[in-house]
Amino acid sequence: MRLAGVGRRYGPRGPWVLRGVDLELPAGRLVRVTGPNGTGKSTLLRLVAGVDAPAEGRITGRPARTAYVPERFPPALPFTALDHLVHLGRLQGLRTGAARARAGEWLERFGAGAYAGTALARLSKGTAQKVAVAQALLAAPGLLVLDEAWTGLDTGARAELDRAVRERVAAGAAVLFVDHDPRRLAGEAGTVLRVESGRVRAETRPAAPAPVRIVASGTSALPAALPGGATGAPLADGAGTVFRVGGADSDALLRALLDASWHIHRVTTDLAAAPVPAPDTAGEAR
Repeated sequence: MRLAGVGRRYGPRGPWVLRGVDLELPAGRLVRVTGPNGTGKSTLLRLVAGVDAPAEGRITGRPARTAYVPERFPPALPFTALDHLVHLGRLQGLRTGAARARAGEWLERFGAGAYAGTALARLSKGTAQKVAVAQALLAAPGLLVLDEAWTGLDTGARAELDRAVRERVAAGAAVLFVDHDPRRLAGEAGTVLRVESGRVRAETRPAAPAPVRIVASGTSALPAALPGGATGAPLADGAGTVFRVGGADSDALLRALLDASWHIHRVTTDLAAAPVPAPDTAGEAR
């Protein structure tokens, strides 16, 4: 996806909020947007998501499945949480059965399964935010845009959203996000965009750690979503299960395996994985 000479202002004579924005957003990239309040971060996210149209310049290459979570979710709609998600899932191209199944799965992942039949207007702010995040993940978007999406979520739901973001990046999606907590996905973004005085500039990021190969064995159930979107594959000789994960997620995956009482046989650099891309090239975490 590319933004070329993009500018945005409200009204034909209004001041420019953003101007001269030239960006490339590769697939498989986590992008953090930073900058002082009121400088245009939300405007940039709305432009990328297609919620707003540029007043000048062009935006091309936006994935067909693009999802956006605004800072404030409007809950005053005549739906239950589940019906709302099924409706949006169908708008995103899912069949009714698939939309209902995925809606239930995401509500459970965010700890809101008990509220599936509750009217949106009766949900607490935190639960409504869980529904807002769930709707963005229903159809596995190729572009996910999150504007303070963690605000109002409880600790477990925030961690689940972190995992969901890593899963989307590992699956080849671009994820663009703003969050007030500097610890949010710290060090994981391949690109950091700084918005200030109506301009956007990319900050250089160090290369990501090399992919890691972990061989482990165990019989206890593992979490449904492992760090970095890792999945296990049994070794041909039956001597364990191999997990491949990006270097940035290797410590978190090791903790998840140890917490489940799995035995770690060996941890090595994954030479079979594709090279980790430099910050200015597209790449897919493996």
